[in-house]
Amino acid sequence: MTPTDPTTPPLHLTKHHGAGNDFVVLVDLDNRSPLGAGLARALCDRRFGVGADGVIRILAGTDGAALTMELTNADGTTAEMTGNGMRCLAQAAVRAGVVKPPTFTVATLGGVRTVHYRVGGPADEAGPDWASVDMGTARLGAQRAPAFAEQRARLVDVGNPHLVLLGEDPSGIDVTEQGTKLQGEFPEGVNVEFIAPGPGSDALTLRVFERGVGETLACGTGSVAAAAAAHRWGLVGTTVDVHNPGGTLRVELVPDGLGAHGVALSGPVAFVAELVVDPAVLMAGRRP
Repeated sequence: MTPTDPTTPPLHLTKHHGAGNDFVVLVDLDNRSPLGAGLARALCDRRFGVGADGVIRILAGTDGAALTMELTNADGTTAEMTGNGMRCLAQAAVRAGVVKPPTFTVATLGGVRTVHYRVGGPADEAGPDWASVDMGTARLGAQRAPAFAEQRARLVDVGNPHLVLLGEDPSGIDVTEQGTKLQGEFPEGVNVEFIAPGPGSDALTLRVFERGVGETLACGTGSVAAAAAAHRWGLVGTTVDVHNPGGTLRVELVPDGLGAHGVALSGPVAFVAELVVDPAVLMAGRRP
Protein backbone atom coordinates (compact mmCIF):
# COMPACT_ATOMS: atom_id res chain seq x y z
CA MET A 1 0.00 0.00 0.00
CA THR A 2 1.36 3.44 -0.92
CA PRO A 3 0.51 6.97 0.32
CA THR A 4 -1.30 7.66 -2.97
CA ASP A 5 -3.49 4.55 -2.64
CA PRO A 6 -7.05 5.73 -1.81
CA THR A 7 -7.40 2.83 0.64
CA THR A 8 -4.48 4.08 2.77
CA PRO A 9 -5.83 4.88 6.25
CA PRO A 10 -5.57 8.42 7.63
CA LEU A 11 -2.41 9.41 9.49
CA HIS A 12 -2.86 10.59 13.09
CA LEU A 13 -0.08 13.11 13.65
CA THR A 14 0.90 15.77 16.13
CA LYS A 15 2.76 19.00 15.52
CA HIS A 16 5.29 20.51 17.93
CA HIS A 17 8.01 23.15 17.94
CA GLY A 18 11.21 23.77 19.84
CA ALA A 19 11.99 27.51 19.78
CA GLY A 20 10.10 27.84 16.50
CA ASN A 21 11.80 24.87 14.80
CA ASP A 22 8.66 22.85 13.99
CA PHE A 23 8.07 19.18 13.27
CA VAL A 24 5.17 16.91 12.37
CA VAL A 25 5.41 13.67 14.36
CA LEU A 26 3.94 10.23 13.70
CA VAL A 27 3.99 7.53 16.39
CA ASP A 28 4.33 4.28 14.43
CA LEU A 29 5.71 1.67 16.80
CA ASP A 30 4.43 -1.16 14.60
CA ASN A 31 6.08 0.28 11.47
CA ARG A 32 2.81 0.24 9.54
CA SER A 33 2.98 3.70 7.97
CA PRO A 34 6.26 4.34 6.18
CA LEU A 35 6.56 7.93 5.00
CA GLY A 36 8.19 8.35 1.61
CA ALA A 37 10.07 11.44 0.50
CA GLY A 38 7.13 12.74 -1.52
CA LEU A 39 4.69 12.48 1.36
CA ALA A 40 7.18 14.16 3.72
CA ARG A 41 7.60 17.05 1.29
CA ALA A 42 3.82 17.40 0.98
CA LEU A 43 3.34 17.41 4.75
CA CYS A 44 6.04 20.04 5.26
CA ASP A 45 4.79 22.39 2.53
CA ARG A 46 3.62 25.59 4.25
CA ARG A 47 1.12 26.47 1.51
CA PHE A 48 -0.15 23.14 0.15
CA GLY A 49 0.38 20.99 3.26
CA VAL A 50 0.56 21.14 7.04
CA GLY A 51 3.83 23.10 7.21
CA ALA A 52 6.95 22.04 9.10
CA ASP A 53 10.74 22.01 8.98
CA GLY A 54 10.72 18.22 9.10
CA VAL A 55 8.81 15.01 9.74
CA ILE A 56 9.65 12.58 12.54
CA ARG A 57 8.42 9.01 12.69
CA ILE A 58 8.71 7.30 16.08
CA LEU A 59 9.45 3.59 15.76
CA ALA A 60 10.03 0.83 18.29
CA GLY A 61 13.39 0.98 19.98
CA THR A 62 16.57 -0.52 18.53
CA ASP A 63 20.12 -0.85 19.86
CA GLY A 64 18.76 -1.09 23.40
CA ALA A 65 16.91 2.25 23.18
CA ALA A 66 13.27 2.75 24.18
CA LEU A 67 12.41 4.39 20.83
CA THR A 68 13.87 4.96 17.39
CA MET A 69 13.72 8.24 15.46
CA GLU A 70 13.31 8.43 11.68
CA LEU A 71 13.89 12.01 10.56
CA THR A 72 13.05 13.47 7.14
CA ASN A 73 13.84 17.03 6.12
CA ALA A 74 11.32 19.31 4.43
CA ASP A 75 12.83 18.49 1.03
CA GLY A 76 12.38 14.74 1.55
CA THR A 77 16.00 13.94 2.37
CA THR A 78 17.02 11.91 5.40
CA ALA A 79 18.83 13.62 8.29
CA GLU A 80 20.96 12.04 11.00
CA MET A 81 20.12 14.10 14.07
CA THR A 82 18.10 17.05 15.36
CA GLY A 83 18.23 18.59 18.81
CA ASN A 84 14.95 20.48 18.58
CA GLY A 85 13.31 17.57 16.81
CA MET A 86 14.40 15.20 19.56
CA ARG A 87 12.61 17.38 22.09
CA CYS A 88 9.51 17.38 19.86
CA LEU A 89 9.75 13.59 19.58
CA ALA A 90 9.99 13.40 23.37
CA GLN A 91 6.85 15.45 23.87
CA ALA A 92 4.92 13.43 21.30
CA ALA A 93 6.03 10.13 22.88
CA VAL A 94 5.17 11.27 26.41
CA ARG A 95 1.76 12.56 25.29
CA ALA A 96 1.07 9.25 23.53
CA GLY A 97 2.04 7.31 26.65
CA VAL A 98 4.70 5.23 24.92
CA VAL A 99 7.42 6.41 27.34
CA LYS A 100 7.36 8.00 30.78
CA PRO A 101 9.46 10.94 31.93
CA PRO A 102 11.85 11.94 33.26
CA THR A 103 14.44 9.90 31.31
CA PHE A 104 14.44 7.63 28.27
CA THR A 105 16.65 6.78 25.29
CA VAL A 106 16.19 7.20 21.54
CA ALA A 107 18.12 5.52 18.73
CA THR A 108 19.08 7.86 15.87
CA LEU A 109 21.30 7.60 12.82
CA GLY A 110 23.84 9.52 14.91
CA GLY A 111 23.71 6.99 17.78
CA VAL A 112 21.61 6.39 20.90
CA ARG A 113 20.68 9.59 22.74
CA THR A 114 19.32 10.12 26.26
CA VAL A 115 16.46 12.57 26.81
CA HIS A 116 15.56 14.19 30.15
CA TYR A 117 11.99 15.48 30.00
CA ARG A 118 10.01 17.71 32.32
CA VAL A 119 6.38 18.73 32.04
CA GLY A 120 6.25 22.49 32.49
CA GLY A 121 9.14 24.95 32.50
CA PRO A 122 12.68 24.42 33.83
CA ALA A 123 11.47 24.96 37.39
CA ASP A 124 8.01 23.36 37.06
CA GLU A 125 6.61 26.71 35.94
CA ALA A 126 3.59 27.21 33.75
CA GLY A 127 4.58 27.28 30.11
CA PRO A 128 6.09 24.97 27.52
CA ASP A 129 7.52 21.63 28.55
CA TRP A 130 11.28 21.43 28.90
CA ALA A 131 13.71 18.83 27.63
CA SER A 132 17.44 18.23 27.71
CA VAL A 133 19.05 15.98 25.12
CA ASP A 134 22.39 14.20 25.22
CA MET A 135 23.73 15.28 21.84
CA GLY A 136 26.67 12.90 21.79
CA THR A 137 29.98 14.41 20.71
CA ALA A 138 30.73 17.64 18.91
CA ARG A 139 33.96 17.16 16.96
CA LEU A 140 35.82 20.24 15.84
CA GLY A 141 37.08 20.05 12.30
CA ALA A 142 39.43 22.20 10.32
CA GLN A 143 39.46 25.97 10.51
CA ARG A 144 38.62 27.27 7.05
CA ALA A 145 39.42 30.41 5.14
CA PRO A 146 36.75 33.05 5.88
CA ALA A 147 33.70 32.98 3.63
CA PHE A 148 32.03 36.24 2.64
CA ALA A 149 32.70 38.85 5.38
CA GLU A 150 33.14 36.44 8.29
CA GLN A 151 36.18 36.72 10.51
CA ARG A 152 36.53 32.98 11.19
CA ALA A 153 35.05 29.73 9.90
CA ARG A 154 35.22 26.20 11.29
CA LEU A 155 33.71 22.82 10.47
CA VAL A 156 32.01 20.95 13.32
CA ASP A 157 30.56 17.42 13.26
CA VAL A 158 27.58 16.92 15.61
CA GLY A 159 26.49 13.65 14.02
CA ASN A 160 25.60 15.87 11.05
CA PRO A 161 27.85 18.42 9.31
CA HIS A 162 28.07 22.12 10.23
CA LEU A 163 30.01 25.15 9.08
CA VAL A 164 30.16 27.88 11.73
CA LEU A 165 30.87 31.41 10.46
CA LEU A 166 31.82 34.08 12.99
CA GLY A 167 31.14 37.69 12.12
CA GLU A 168 29.19 40.74 13.12
CA ASP A 169 25.50 40.82 14.10
CA PRO A 170 23.90 38.30 11.69
CA SER A 171 20.60 40.18 11.48
CA GLY A 172 21.62 41.82 8.20
CA ILE A 173 22.87 38.67 6.46
CA ASP A 174 20.99 37.14 3.54
CA VAL A 175 21.05 33.68 5.10
CA THR A 176 19.24 31.98 2.23
CA GLU A 177 21.54 33.35 -0.44
CA GLN A 178 24.77 32.67 1.42
CA GLY A 179 23.69 29.30 2.79
CA THR A 180 22.63 28.16 -0.67
CA LYS A 181 25.96 29.21 -2.19
CA LEU A 182 27.90 27.26 0.43
CA GLN A 183 26.04 24.02 -0.37
CA GLY A 184 28.03 23.81 -3.59
CA GLU A 185 31.24 23.29 -1.62
CA PHE A 186 29.88 20.23 0.21
CA PRO A 187 28.63 17.27 -1.87
CA GLU A 188 26.50 15.97 1.02
CA GLY A 189 25.30 19.45 1.98
CA VAL A 190 26.09 21.34 5.16
CA ASN A 191 24.24 23.24 7.88
CA VAL A 192 25.55 26.80 8.09
CA GLU A 193 25.55 28.89 11.28
CA PHE A 194 26.10 32.66 11.17
CA ILE A 195 27.05 33.74 14.69
CA ALA A 196 28.20 36.74 16.73
CA PRO A 197 29.13 36.95 20.44
CA GLY A 198 26.57 38.19 22.96
CA PRO A 199 24.44 39.77 24.12
CA GLY A 200 26.26 39.42 27.42
CA SER A 201 28.88 36.91 28.45
CA ASP A 202 28.74 33.21 27.54
CA ALA A 203 26.11 33.92 24.90
CA LEU A 204 25.86 33.81 21.13
CA THR A 205 23.43 35.22 18.58
CA LEU A 206 22.74 32.80 15.73
CA ARG A 207 20.95 32.51 12.43
CA VAL A 208 21.03 29.22 10.57
CA PHE A 209 20.61 27.72 7.12
CA GLU A 210 19.70 24.04 7.46
CA ARG A 211 20.47 21.72 4.56
CA GLY A 212 17.31 20.26 3.11
CA VAL A 213 15.19 22.98 4.72
CA GLY A 214 16.60 26.52 4.37
CA GLU A 215 16.60 29.16 7.07
CA THR A 216 14.82 28.04 10.24
CA LEU A 217 13.92 29.85 13.46
CA ALA A 218 16.19 27.60 15.52
CA CYS A 219 18.57 24.68 15.17
CA GLY A 220 19.62 22.44 18.05
CA THR A 221 22.61 20.79 16.41
CA GLY A 222 23.55 24.18 14.95
CA SER A 223 23.49 25.75 18.41
CA VAL A 224 25.76 22.95 19.64
CA ALA A 225 28.17 23.43 16.73
CA ALA A 226 28.22 27.19 17.28
CA ALA A 227 28.94 26.84 21.00
CA ALA A 228 31.73 24.31 20.40
CA ALA A 229 33.42 26.52 17.78
CA ALA A 230 33.02 29.68 19.85
CA HIS A 231 34.47 27.91 22.91
CA ARG A 232 37.53 26.90 20.88
CA TRP A 233 37.90 30.53 19.76
CA GLY A 234 37.86 31.63 23.42
CA LEU A 235 34.61 33.57 23.10
CA VAL A 236 32.45 31.61 25.57
CA GLY A 237 32.78 29.18 28.46
CA THR A 238 31.30 25.71 28.73
CA THR A 239 27.69 26.77 29.42
CA VAL A 240 26.39 28.86 26.55
CA ASP A 241 23.04 30.50 25.87
CA VAL A 242 22.49 30.51 22.10
CA HIS A 243 19.92 33.08 20.99
CA ASN A 244 18.12 31.70 17.95
CA PRO A 245 15.45 33.86 16.25
CA GLY A 246 12.76 31.58 17.70
CA GLY A 247 14.11 31.39 21.25
CA THR A 248 17.12 30.66 23.43
CA LEU A 249 18.70 27.23 23.74
CA ARG A 250 21.28 26.28 26.38
CA VAL A 251 24.34 24.26 25.41
CA GLU A 252 26.55 22.60 28.02
CA LEU A 253 29.97 21.45 26.83
CA VAL A 254 32.33 18.93 28.43
CA PRO A 255 35.66 19.28 26.56
CA ASP A 256 37.69 16.07 26.30
CA GLY A 257 41.00 17.79 25.57
CA LEU A 258 41.24 16.09 22.18
CA GLY A 259 39.27 18.52 20.08
CA ALA A 260 35.82 17.17 20.94
CA HIS A 261 33.08 17.91 23.45
CA GLY A 262 30.36 15.90 25.13
CA VAL A 263 27.25 18.05 24.81
CA ALA A 264 23.81 18.51 26.35
CA LEU A 265 21.19 20.74 24.72
CA SER A 266 18.26 22.12 26.72
CA GLY A 267 15.26 24.19 25.77
CA PRO A 268 11.48 24.49 25.57
CA VAL A 269 9.16 22.33 23.53
CA ALA A 270 5.57 23.25 22.76
CA PHE A 271 2.63 21.18 21.53
CA VAL A 272 0.81 22.84 18.62
CA ALA A 273 -1.95 20.55 17.33
CA GLU A 274 -3.33 17.09 16.71
CA LEU A 275 -3.82 16.36 13.02
CA VAL A 276 -5.62 13.78 10.92
CA VAL A 277 -4.26 13.69 7.38
CA ASP A 278 -5.55 11.61 4.47
CA PRO A 279 -2.38 10.84 2.49
CA ALA A 280 -4.26 10.35 -0.80
CA VAL A 281 -6.01 13.73 -0.49
CA LEU A 282 -2.78 15.47 0.53
CA MET A 283 -0.82 14.01 -2.38
CA ALA A 284 -3.59 14.81 -4.85
CA GLY A 285 -3.47 18.47 -3.83
CA ARG A 286 0.30 18.80 -3.43
CA ARG A 287 2.32 21.60 -4.97
CA PRO A 288 2.43 21.32 -8.79
